[in-house]
Amino acid sequence: MSDDDDHFRPKPGRVRSNGVKAGQARSFLSKVRKIARQQQTGTGRSRSVKGGGPGRTANGQSVIASGRGVQRGRGASFVRARNLSNGWSHRQSGSRRVIVKSRSVRAAGRSGKAAAHLRYIQRDGTARDGERGRLYSATDDRADGDAFLDRGKDDRHQFRFIVSPEDAADLADLTGYTRELMAQVEADLGTKLDWVAVNHHNTGHPHVHVIVNGRDAPGEDLVINGDYLAGGIRERASELATLELGPVTEIEQRRKLMAEIDQDRLTRIDRAMIAEADDRFIDLRHEPDDLRGQSDRTMRLRRLGKLGAMGLATEHAPGVWELSERLELTLREMGERGDIVRTMQKALRAEGAERDPMSFEIHDAVPAAPIVGRVIDKHLSDELGENLTLVVDGIDGRTHHVAGIDPARVEDARIGSIIEIGPPDSAVRPSDRAIAGMAEDGIYRPSRHLEQARFDGRVPSGDYEGFIDAHVRRLEALRRAGIVERIDADQWRIPEDFEARATAHDASRNARANIRLLSTFDLERQIGSDGATWLDRRLVGAGASDLSPAGFGEQVREAMERRRETLIDRGDAIRQADGRIAYRRNLIATLQEREVTRAGEELAAQKSLPFRAAADGETVTGTFTGTAQLSSGKFAIVEKSHEFTLVPWRPVIDRQIGREVTGVVQGGSVSWQFGRQKGLGL
Repeated sequence: MSDDDDHFRPKPGRVRSNGVKAGQARSFLSKVRKIARQQQTGTGRSRSVKGGGPGRTANGQSVIASGRGVQRGRGASFVRARNLSNGWSHRQSGSRRVIVKSRSVRAAGRSGKAAAHLRYIQRDGTARDGERGRLYSATDDRADGDAFLDRGKDDRHQFRFIVSPEDAADLADLTGYTRELMAQVEADLGTKLDWVAVNHHNTGHPHVHVIVNGRDAPGEDLVINGDYLAGGIRERASELATLELGPVTEIEQRRKLMAEIDQDRLTRIDRAMIAEADDRFIDLRHEPDDLRGQSDRTMRLRRLGKLGAMGLATEHAPGVWELSERLELTLREMGERGDIVRTMQKALRAEGAERDPMSFEIHDAVPAAPIVGRVIDKHLSDELGENLTLVVDGIDGRTHHVAGIDPARVEDARIGSIIEIGPPDSAVRPSDRAIAGMAEDGIYRPSRHLEQARFDGRVPSGDYEGFIDAHVRRLEALRRAGIVERIDADQWRIPEDFEARATAHDASRNARANIRLLSTFDLERQIGSDGATWLDRRLVGAGASDLSPAGFGEQVREAMERRRETLIDRGDAIRQADGRIAYRRNLIATLQEREVTRAGEELAAQKSLPFRAAADGETVTGTFTGTAQLSSGKFAIVEKSHEFTLVPWRPVIDRQIGREVTGVVQGGSVSWQFGRQKGLGL
């Protein structure tokens, strides 16, 4: 035994509890609060009643508590107070139903999503009188949307709400109701909010879009408790509606439920039966002592009869029914399809057209075949988001519904515009074809490609280095995707199936529909236009072979006949002795040149600056100041100090507004160069 055995040697370290990891020790009060929350949400050991479901305790009281982030964010104290007192009222009998949808969008101001969303909720046809939606705030009946966006441009996030009272049509003033609601929300959150709203009356249920910037009154990030978003706003909205209209009477409630019996969608009756079903079976046999429940039993039996006829419920014995496992999913899909069909019918009626619903085609994904037709409706796919839905009256005699479209792709499309929507472009890029053609034994050398380009001499403006650099940048992108391999600065390993793999890579990165705006002008304006219209291109090209004999196809056929007569009257076409029509040589180019000259002279009078038409092969240099939409297409305005010109527009130039640009006009298009020898857009 050594002398050291009698000495106590402490080893300093962090305090730990037995069985508890470091940093996780909790106080007694924390444990009590956790158990209390579990009891309130029905997730602890308390026995829940049949059909209680989530958010309902054994005594049947409503509870809003997710158990996640209950103590975090503004509004948490309101949620805790309601839970402790079981004081939630919006789920209790007699309360007016209000649906509240919410979404938080990160960096909405910096990404442009805020501006796009604000623009579309104010679109035409949303107000009560069919006019443009009117933006208002807590104090202004006509709020300044640009100022609101400017205040929130640097916010970390933006909140969006849709508030839809079931009885919104009976409210005396939806704007006043919204202001009272937001004032109550501000009181619950303990801060003033920067918000604007728009009332929508374009559906069967009037509703309100509310947008809230992401900072509180002190200028910090606005953090709202998750449970308050889920239930608190709905609670306040229900209280205000009930206060104005009074509690829902039993007669009124029964009338609303009776109206749902024959509906082809998921109803409140269905939800109640799904919640009460035991292994999908529900027992509705007669109980003599339950006099109060007889009316509910009768209502459910009538609904089950409807579901049985749809193949979604089966009666195994009198009063004993089995609900199909696909009941909820099927009814939700039917409800969504019914909403879409009603939207399409409404859009057609606004155009003075009627179509058989059997001709409606709802695309759940990118169309497999190109769709050509006129835009008859353009609206948000999800009213909390930015993506758009287009309803297109096709030349094939069908009416198409295509959702999930990027707003930037159809920014210039208006009601009546002619558009083509098809599958993603699967064509091989010219740069990929050039790289594959220059590869020798699977090796591509930029230096060899540069020599060949100089020998051919076909690079516009002679920027051969920039031309090769563009190909190298393409290879760098494909290297990151694992398609090619860089050996050194002048050698790249190219696989045998390079073009196919590069095309597949592009398709996987951009699964959106391929969209072409064929004409911003409707048929009537095209018939009398002096420019090269979509009708002209059909007259000298595809003709009428793909036009349906009914619907929009028939209208296009008639418009082509009228356009043909217009061209004959103007001397751009002649009717031959055998009845055939002969068009002027280079008709499209001639009409386009004529319209550009006329539009340029009109702009010259406005700008007090001479207009000069650009010749084919000319290098155009100047400041890109804007665009002009003509029947021949979209044109970019390029200005110099002493003159300006109009040249065909391409999407790549939009980012250069107000900057110096250089481009070469070639065959009805322009190859642009930006900055200092940055090469060509491929």
